[in-house]
Amino acid sequence: MFKLFSSKPKKPQYGWFGNYPSWQDVSAAAGGYDQATILNKTRDALLQVKNGTAVYERDSVLFDKKEYPFPLMACLLKSAALKKRPIHVLDFGGSLGSTYYQVKDFIGTAVCSSWNIVEQDHYINCGKENFEDEHLKFYASIDECLKDKEIDLILLSSSVQYLPEPHAFLQQLNSYDFDFIVFDRTAFHYGPADRLTLQTVPPEIYDASYPSWFFNEHNFLTHFNNKYNIICELPPYVEGEQIMFIDNQPEGFNKGFYLQNTTRYA
Repeated sequence: MFKLFSSKPKKPQYGWFGNYPSWQDVSAAAGGYDQATILNKTRDALLQVKNGTAVYERDSVLFDKKEYPFPLMACLLKSAALKKRPIHVLDFGGSLGSTYYQVKDFIGTAVCSSWNIVEQDHYINCGKENFEDEHLKFYASIDECLKDKEIDLILLSSSVQYLPEPHAFLQQLNSYDFDFIVFDRTAFHYGPADRLTLQTVPPEIYDASYPSWFFNEHNFLTHFNNKYNIICELPPYVEGEQIMFIDNQPEGFNKGFYLQNTTRYA
């Protein structure tokens, strides 16, 4: 008798796949995404959070219960204690303020005097129109932000792995000489070199696929050996991010680091 259906479980269609030789190759394989649709969905969700009609947003999806990033908040508190004043935070790739709204009722202006987001132009325009106030600001680049105020801590949460040349960026980041650097929700894997994959997003979030790096941890941190101490590691606070699957195999993991500048803090 022939079997009409296979008993083998279907492999996941969404997640991280492949081991691409270059950014150009994986970009050619990516299905692309509608930037306007993603931006509008994120804007509409965060406006509900801002207006108090929703509790929490992540990746444009609303949740009825907030997940507090306690490891990150501990880093903010520690930095403010060391500076003996509220700190200025630069949130690189911070969307329209997802993390800001996540922590603002727990970490107020007594800890963070300003929250400054560096993003793509279309996010900057939307942010200035809908979200900017005396504490939350939007900028097109790190240099533009630094012209406006002196930044104490830079936060990079799930952003470095989406840059085409991440190591060039990390080297430049080291040269800015910030007091504190926090990497959060950053993708690593167990291989001896970085791995470039294609990330396919579940359609219930939004329809998109794009390049995504998994870093070798040692090589990633080498950029900061000459100037920073690693004070602690940040475990992922999002359920299911402890182990990340590449080609349906548990080959990646998600973590972060809190770095302090050794020229100012022993």
